[in-house]
Amino acid sequence: MTEFETLLYEQDQGVAWVTLNRPDAYNAFTPTMQRELATLWNDLKTNDDVHCIVLTGSGEKAFCTGIDRTSIATGDGFAFDPFTYDDPGRQLGPKSNGLWKPVIAAVNGMACGGAFYFLGEVEFVIAADHATFFDPHVTYGMAAVYEPILMSRRMPFGEVMRMSLLGNHERISAQRAFDIGLVSQVVPAGELHDVAAWAAQAIASQPPRAVQATVRSLWAARDLSTQQAIDLGGALLNLGIDQRDLDDGQAQFSSGARIEWRTR
Repeated sequence: MTEFETLLYEQDQGVAWVTLNRPDAYNAFTPTMQRELATLWNDLKTNDDVHCIVLTGSGEKAFCTGIDRTSIATGDGFAFDPFTYDDPGRQLGPKSNGLWKPVIAAVNGMACGGAFYFLGEVEFVIAADHATFFDPHVTYGMAAVYEPILMSRRMPFGEVMRMSLLGNHERISAQRAFDIGLVSQVVPAGELHDVAAWAAQAIASQPPRAVQATVRSLWAARDLSTQQAIDLGGALLNLGIDQRDLDDGQAQFSSGARIEWRTR
């Protein structure tokens, strides 16, 4: 695995842990982080030892606070030219880089602005109880465009609009994020890692072809019309079925062995 300057990477029991590692800058992303994430997402496509990924941030204060404004138009930084501007989200998100293995976001603090490039492309979000969500673009004279477009698929329209228009004047609590469906679970900060690990390992323990086909199917259902997604379903169903996995599943069922499930 490539050595990274802005990321931490760990791999264990079929799960990869990707940590945005700029805690002094609240894990804001730079062009270097963009390139490293694009490289990593592409590497993970062909890493058969990884079946699920957890994405989180270093420290307890922030998951990610978006673009590092100190990098704007300086050296290796961002250059905002309306004729050449390239949306950074094309490098940041797993789906934008063609990775269809499931990704869980473990949000450990502030998630704002460009953090929604990540949250818009993960399968689901688990948040620490002190996490907050907000979009400060308009407060600082920037239009909120790409991020709320992505979040409009995860949040009710009125909630996305309120967050986008109130900018830095209001933050969504972890509990409110749970109430509106942005977050699937809220846990004490000290339990975030273990809860995310349990979910990721449970997913990783299952046949990877079936899991990835399921991921592709549900994203297709979101992006296409219902009929288009159903028409695509046959191809995805066949791609996701492996006879050996079916035989193993039947043997497990017939053996009487049962999984010790949890209630959420």
